[in-house]
Amino acid sequence: MLITDVEVEGYGRVDVRLGGGRVVGIGRPGARRGDVDGRGGALLVGLNDHHLHLAALAAEAASVRVGPAEAGDRGGLVGALRSGPPGEWVRAVGYHESVAGELDRWVLDDFAPDRPVRVQHRSGALWVWNSAALRAAGLEGGGHGGDGGDGRFWREDERLRGFTPPVRLDLRGVGARAAAYGITGFTNADPHPGQDLPELLSVLPQRLVVMGIDDAPVKFLLDDATLPTPGELAASVAAVRPRPVAVHCVTRVQLLVTLLALEEAGPVAGDRIEHGSVIPAETLPWLARLGVTVVTQPHFPVERGREYATDVDPDDQAHLYRCRSLAEAGIPLAAGTDAPYGSADPWAVMRAAVERSGGEAVARRAALDLFAGEPQRPSRVRRLAVGSVADLCLLHVPLKEALDLMSADVVRATFVGGRRITPPD
Repeated sequence: MLITDVEVEGYGRVDVRLGGGRVVGIGRPGARRGDVDGRGGALLVGLNDHHLHLAALAAEAASVRVGPAEAGDRGGLVGALRSGPPGEWVRAVGYHESVAGELDRWVLDDFAPDRPVRVQHRSGALWVWNSAALRAAGLEGGGHGGDGGDGRFWREDERLRGFTPPVRLDLRGVGARAAAYGITGFTNADPHPGQDLPELLSVLPQRLVVMGIDDAPVKFLLDDATLPTPGELAASVAAVRPRPVAVHCVTRVQLLVTLLALEEAGPVAGDRIEHGSVIPAETLPWLARLGVTVVTQPHFPVERGREYATDVDPDDQAHLYRCRSLAEAGIPLAAGTDAPYGSADPWAVMRAAVERSGGEAVARRAALDLFAGEPQRPSRVRRLAVGSVADLCLLHVPLKEALDLMSADVVRATFVGGRRITPPD
């Protein structure tokens, strides 16, 4: 394939030839007509979303969103849960307590008594079922392990999956929307992937890294209520070496336990901190010395600022989802959308990264680079060059204009291994 008249960093306006899934030539424009006329737009490496949950994102097509932005308040939540025919299961996602307070089975019974309802918290960690759902699944009164009677299930997705109707997974839609964003690769960050997950996800046109499968990082999910000691976590890390680990850290204590464990077990290339929601300033030199990569979500303080202002301990407010301070401390850094628990649009994440307050805003090019890393080494930024893999993103406009706009509207075409995965113009 020949892509003519594109802007490539370090080369200017050039033609780019692809072959065998790689870039085989970058040179001055010639007289030959290309397969794709770049029209002076920038040609970049494709974007990698370094942390998201693909099956959950695909299930959104069969779900109703009930977060603060969608439901708004109690009335909006009730209306959303009661929509659709009586008796039909309702799968609601994105809930936060600012909508209608704490939920349990009896609250949901009051909101929607005539149908089975299950509501997932925005964190993804909690499901709340009403009585109709518990009865339909045979879980009422402690059956099949029960739930303690209040309809609240904490981190029990695997067990619950067999008690609900199958959910249609719109994976082809996920792949198409991601291609429109310029995404050529995903890192699926589920903590306990089934061995059949790679096959399920194989319909996606993007490249895949699935945590816990093959040589991908092994995911460790930490919760404060069941937090291991540093020694216990170190033993678990050592047991999977030489594979890297990806440790879910959303609180100060989780981060400290993880750093102590990595110190004891010894870090390896590819070790990651997922989220790094709270990173105290005094831990920055420690992180830098260990060389562990932080894969963060700089958009969360922007998307969730109102809730964080009341939910987060005042002592932690200044340490939320660091970005610029990590880079300045020499800590390897990358980003993921955490979709569907955050926006699936990487350009929205980039905009948030450049608009951050509190000294955490990054330059526009640095924001783009958060999604330009290698799949297995997300902080190692790729650049288009002869010999590089032809995972590419063609823009409508030159790079400077694209960085000024910071919008998915600038994406014109996306290529994986030299094959176009977006519809032709």
